[in-house]
Amino acid sequence: MTQEGHKKLLSEFMALPSETEWLEFKEAKDDYDFSKLGKYFSALSNEANLKNNPYGWLIFGVEDKTRNIIGTRYRPHRSSLDNLKLEIANKTNNRITFVEIHELNLPAGRVIMFQIPAAPKGIPTTYEGHFYGRDGQSIGPLNLQEIEQIRNQIKAYDWSALICDGATIQDLEPNAIIKAREKYKEKFPQKAWEVDTWDNITFLNKSKVTIRGKLTRTAIILLGKEESEHFLSPSIAKISWILKGETDSEKDYEHFGPPFLLNSEAVYNKIRNLKYRYLLNNTLFPTEITQYEPYVIREALHNCIAHQDYELQGRIVVVEKSDELVFANLGSFTPGSVEKVIEQDAPHECYRNQFLVNAMVNLNMIDTIGSGIKKMFTLQRNRYFPMPDYNLSELDKVKVRILGKMLDENYTKMLVDNTSLDIRTVIYLDKVQKKQQLTRDGFKALKDQNLIEGRYPNLFVAAKIAAATGDKASYIKNRAFDKEYYKKMIIAFIKEYGAASRQDVNNLITNKLSDALNEKQKRNKVTNLLSEMSKKDTTIRNTGSDKKPNWILA
Repeated sequence: MTQEGHKKLLSEFMALPSETEWLEFKEAKDDYDFSKLGKYFSALSNEANLKNNPYGWLIFGVEDKTRNIIGTRYRPHRSSLDNLKLEIANKTNNRITFVEIHELNLPAGRVIMFQIPAAPKGIPTTYEGHFYGRDGQSIGPLNLQEIEQIRNQIKAYDWSALICDGATIQDLEPNAIIKAREKYKEKFPQKAWEVDTWDNITFLNKSKVTIRGKLTRTAIILLGKEESEHFLSPSIAKISWILKGETDSEKDYEHFGPPFLLNSEAVYNKIRNLKYRYLLNNTLFPTEITQYEPYVIREALHNCIAHQDYELQGRIVVVEKSDELVFANLGSFTPGSVEKVIEQDAPHECYRNQFLVNAMVNLNMIDTIGSGIKKMFTLQRNRYFPMPDYNLSELDKVKVRILGKMLDENYTKMLVDNTSLDIRTVIYLDKVQKKQQLTRDGFKALKDQNLIEGRYPNLFVAAKIAAATGDKASYIKNRAFDKEYYKKMIIAFIKEYGAASRQDVNNLITNKLSDALNEKQKRNKVTNLLSEMSKKDTTIRNTGSDKKPNWILA
């Protein structure tokens, strides 16, 4: 929408009644409390959902009672406004954030229009773990009735359970039905003899793929012929496998449609699961395993099939690189966080495609509801490989990265061998190994156990772990040296060469600073060190300029 379009939309909003729950005006003349902004984000998102509106709107620079434009100086720089998207995402479930932040410079003053997505079906939007809503002009906790109203949306509507009008058993792939019978008997061996006496319609009803003999969307997705996909229109059911080279260039690809019961195996067979060799302690003979545990590949792929939001009309994507796999499906991560899934180790309260999920469980495509993700983490840990990476930062998309190599063999083996560490702690330490930022809770958990050192967020493995794994060199580089060591180096350089420029000092000590610091932090460290030596210690002085210093002994 253009600037003119947003101006027109603003005029329409200003004409609406004051009790419109999904719309709020604030003066915000100079600033606005971030916590209140977050609560309004949650409240307006939930109210938009309850009122069947696609978006909620929070507008700064307009007086609420009079609806007069008074202008706002809130976050005057565009980059600061854009940072709000990340700041809000860090505080909400599923990392939901603003669709867009529209800035209007009007004759009467500057107006900011925050476009807030409605809470997804079945999942109320939280801010810092709490549900917010509106009662007239007041903002407060979302009441229990409204929470249940949103949560029941998934129960009331299951896209995967809807009947495909006109579809018959002739639209299903015969080989897929045969395979489904085999998988069902694997899942329920006590019923094996009975299954053989059922005709196809009875079997499909019993396995909960069809409803009273009528074909559901689940039946088409899992067992349908390739040409039967039109019954899902405008939704699509496609899996794209893409092979990428070292430079991220596309080397090969293939697309797969129904029946997913058969074609998920075809996707699996495309993946080059090469051999990986490593040496364990106290042996000269290498251990040989495949890069990827087959269960982990299938679980990640089948989770994409089960939890894809097919109404978004996109594809499931599997990207294969030389030493990693990335699985992506559309739709928010309904449990909220991976940590929550692993901690609970139990079925989630509700699923986006409940009928499809149940059918996949019955056909042995999903191991056990609620425990598959935890098993993936456990298998990776037992192989001494990094934990799966769940990326939930994109709206309506879930990405899972599986690494097919070790990052630090000794370090990872130590984690596996130390049985006193629970899976949550292992996940936190794995993030440190990958140099990923920990949450404050994760940082505290590892710090309390003396497993890490460094200043948040630049952390590294603690000395006792480094000693246990033989990774002492990395520890010393991360810990770095005492300040006096650097000062003596600078003085020795000046004594030898008479003077030192800033570039000389950078070349002298930058590569000896802690690897836990980024480049900007290293530059600041050098600046602070020189300032301390000249002003506090008075051991050196600058005979040049601030821009081109020339340091000599004082």
